[in-house]
Amino acid sequence: MSHVIAVVNQKGGVGKTATVANVAWELVASGHSCLAVDLDPQGSLTISLGLNPDELAGRTIYEGMVLPPDHPQHRRLQPLPVELTGLALIPANLDLAAAELDLNTQYQREFALRRALAPLRETFEFIVIDCPPTLGILAINALAASDAVLIPVGTNYLSLRGLQLLLRSIRLIQQQINPSLQILGILGTLYDRRLAHHGDVMQELRRLFPPQGIPVFDSVIARSVRFEEAAMTGKPVVAYAPQNPGAEGYRQLTEEVLTYYGRQ
Repeated sequence: MSHVIAVVNQKGGVGKTATVANVAWELVASGHSCLAVDLDPQGSLTISLGLNPDELAGRTIYEGMVLPPDHPQHRRLQPLPVELTGLALIPANLDLAAAELDLNTQYQREFALRRALAPLRETFEFIVIDCPPTLGILAINALAASDAVLIPVGTNYLSLRGLQLLLRSIRLIQQQINPSLQILGILGTLYDRRLAHHGDVMQELRRLFPPQGIPVFDSVIARSVRFEEAAMTGKPVVAYAPQNPGAEGYRQLTEEVLTYYGRQ
């Protein structure tokens, strides 16, 4: 049975997609099978892993998760291979924007993703989900389907403030939908060591949350233009610029994730 990790934050631009792409790539590079799931209608993860969302009609998360089994266009999820052998992707495109409306009529709509992923959980050691920057039905589905949640947080004051809302939402999911959901950790992203404010935010994260039983990763992801460049090439930064400090941060993060699960 695979470990399912949702990468969630309702705030956009904090590195969710980069985190999924780089951790998934590194998991496979470390010898572990991994499925990356794009749950954002923008298809950013799909693009970042070298596929064109506009060319994937009929082969996305929408057909396998949102459309009910009796719908003529329903298709079981079929992972697509990406460049790195062993890494697979369930892509997304703009069709997924209709999920809020389309899922309204489904029985137990918050478990649609869990049902869709169930046949794949014996195939992959890890399933990592890239969530949209909202706390709507797609994010709820990701949290309902997952064993753990990883929270990227930009190292700035507004991101720190928004984190409290997200944690309240996660607690509600734990209480009402998925009591086995664990918080894997909070990850500081977009970090610039030249800015004292960024260091202050990291200190606050480490002061506030571990006493509440919420881990903060030792790894910190440095801000770099290489992330934008890497996305244009269809590769994560660990493959595009492996010596970049951001790439090193994601390698360290992957080691922390593997340690958490008792893997090497």
